[in-house]
Amino acid sequence: MAITETRTLPAQFIEDLGKDYGKQLTAATAAPLDTSKFAPSVAAQSALQKQATALTGAGIGSYQPFLTAAGTAGTAAGTALGAAGTGLGIAGSELTGAGGTLGTAGTQLGLAQSALGTAGATTAGASPFIGAAGTGLGTAAGLTGTGTGTGTGSISSYMSPYQSQVIDTTLAEFDRQAAQRQQAISDQAVALGGVALGGFGGGREGVMQSEYQTGSDRNRASLQAQLLQQGFGQGAGLRQQDLTNQMGLAQGQLGLGQATLGLGQAGLGQAQAGQAGQQAGMAGQRASLAQAQAGMAGQRGALAAQQGSLAQGQLGLGQFQQGLGGALQTMQGADIARAGQVGSADQAQTQAGLTALQEANRLAAYEPLERLGIYGQGVTGLMGGYPAQYQFTSQPNASPLAQALGVASTLGGVYGNVTGRKNNQ
Repeated sequence: MAITETRTLPAQFIEDLGKDYGKQLTAATAAPLDTSKFAPSVAAQSALQKQATALTGAGIGSYQPFLTAAGTAGTAAGTALGAAGTGLGIAGSELTGAGGTLGTAGTQLGLAQSALGTAGATTAGASPFIGAAGTGLGTAAGLTGTGTGTGTGSISSYMSPYQSQVIDTTLAEFDRQAAQRQQAISDQAVALGGVALGGFGGGREGVMQSEYQTGSDRNRASLQAQLLQQGFGQGAGLRQQDLTNQMGLAQGQLGLGQATLGLGQAGLGQAQAGQAGQQAGMAGQRASLAQAQAGMAGQRGALAAQQGSLAQGQLGLGQFQQGLGGALQTMQGADIARAGQVGSADQAQTQAGLTALQEANRLAAYEPLERLGIYGQGVTGLMGGYPAQYQFTSQPNASPLAQALGVASTLGGVYGNVTGRKNNQ
C-alpha cells in the first residue's frame, strides 16, 4: 500500500524574501553595536562655575585683615582715652594745688595788709599807697580758685560774648557740608542701579548711610566740644592775665608806699612797712607759682582734650574698617552667587547638547535594526499564520544590547519557520 505525504510550501517569492531577510539579519547582528557613541556623559563645570569655586576659596577669611585693623584701632582708642583721663586727673590735682597756693598768698597778703595798717598809724604818708595795694590784692584774691559759676571773677565773665553765635554758625556749616556728603552717597547708590544690584534703596546704601551718619554725629559732637573747650581756655587765660595785672599793680603800689616810708619816716612805721613789703613780696611769689601751676594744668587739660579727640578718631577708623570687612564679604558673596547661577545655566546648556548628541547617535545605531525589523514584520504578514513579533520603542533609556538581541531572536524565529517548511518539503 502506497503512502502519500502532502506538504504545503510557501510561495516562491515568500521563500526568497525569507532567505534575503536571513542574510540581512545575520549581517546586521554579526557585529556588536558601538555603544560608546551614545553612552551617558556628564558636562564638565563651566568656566564661571570654576571661577565661583575659586572665589569661594579665596574669599574665606578675606575680611579678617579689616577686623584685625579695627581691633587695633579700638585698642589704640582705649589707650588714648585712658591717657586722656590720666591727664585730666593730673590737671585737676595741679589746679587744686594752685588754689591752695593762692589761698596761702591771700593769707600772707592779709597779714601784709594788717602790718601796713599798723605802719599806717605811724607813717601816715604811706597809707594811701598801702591802702591801694591792699585793694588791688583783695581784687586779685577774688580771682583765685576754680573760677566756676557766673558773675565777676568767674571764667564765664571773661569768655567772648559772641561765643554762642560762633558755635552756632560753625555747626550750621558743618551740618550743611554733612548733608552734601550724605546726598553724594545717595547719588552713588543711584548710579549703581536698583535694589537688586545693591544700589539706591538697597541694603548696601543703608549700611553706608548708617556708617556715615554715625561718624558725622561723632565729628559734630567733637567739633562742638572743641569750640567749647577753646572758649573755656581763652576765658581762663584772660582771667589769669587779669590776676597777674592786679598783682603787679598791688606790688607797684606797695613799692611806692615803701619809697614814701624811705623818705624819712623811721622807727616802728618803717619796720612794719618793711615787714609788710616782705610779706607782700612773698605773696606775689606764691601768686606767680599758683599762676604757673594753673598754666600747667591748662596745658594738661588741652593735651587730654587732644588725646580724647584722637581716641574718637581711632574708634571711628576701627568702625570704618569693620564696615569694609562686612561690605567685602557681602560683595564677594554676590559675585560668587551670580557666577554660580550663570555657570550652572551654561553647564545645563552643554549637558542638553551632550544628551541630544547621545540620542542622535543611539537613533543612528538602531536605524538599520529598525528597518530590518519592519522588513521582517512585512515578511511575517505575507506568511499568514505567523504573527508579527517585532517591536521597536524609541526610549532614551532603553538598553541597546537587549533590544538588538530581542530583534535578532524574533526575526530569527521567522526565518527558521520559512526555511523549516522548505526542508520538510
